[in-house]
Amino acid sequence: MTDHAPKIDTTRTHSARIWNYWMGGKDNYPVDRLAGDQVAESFPEIRDLARTSREFLIRVVTHLTREEGVRQFLDIGTGMPTANNTHEVAQSIAPESRVVYADNDPLVLTHARALLVGTPEGATDYVDADLRDPDAILEKAAATLDFDQPVALMLMGILGHVPDEDVQPIVRRLMDALPAGSFLASYDGSNTSEAYNLAIEEGNKHGDVPYLLRSPEAIAARFEGLELLEPGVVPCPLWRPNIQGARRGLDQYGGVARKV
Repeated sequence: MTDHAPKIDTTRTHSARIWNYWMGGKDNYPVDRLAGDQVAESFPEIRDLARTSREFLIRVVTHLTREEGVRQFLDIGTGMPTANNTHEVAQSIAPESRVVYADNDPLVLTHARALLVGTPEGATDYVDADLRDPDAILEKAAATLDFDQPVALMLMGILGHVPDEDVQPIVRRLMDALPAGSFLASYDGSNTSEAYNLAIEEGNKHGDVPYLLRSPEAIAARFEGLELLEPGVVPCPLWRPNIQGARRGLDQYGGVARKV
């Protein structure tokens, strides 16, 4: 990584900053808030989706660390550092855990350098790389992660920015680089709500990088060839919930699967 401060273009939106805005964060710009408001105006539940997606991440990382013994995480499209980031959850359980974040937004990079500090026993690093170039991500992550040992690949809410024809090749390339015993954890927005569909369509008119909602079946397809953990690919609040009962924010589907 270079030492000079990256240039931040405040005239172009970025999904990480919009998501930060929906979660109540302050690391965003007027252009991000405009795009976020366009979505929230017609679909206020987007803020619930932001919250429940973070809760999903916490439960996933907790399970992988505590129950599956995973000690390495590659979190791509991490977005803005907030509370309960991947390394904080993993290292609170196993301080020796090693976590590499990857994103390609200069503002995310600036905050990551300042805030993503892990335990002395483990390792926490950030690589400036684009999901559309998985080889570059793998090459940079190899400086911190041991690809001869299991790794949990985290693709949380990021594949919606990838065209249909590129999703499987990217997932396959990344998983092929990981050994047996590794995991894929992923979620994305689903086209299960007409209000959500219309809101994202409107938001995409103002956003810089379109976000594509997909069917639950299409989201499940990214786990093909892997062994899905129970309960499979389900709305995020329903994946091993800590509490029972109906929840808002059900229009994101996610799951976790093991490479065998």
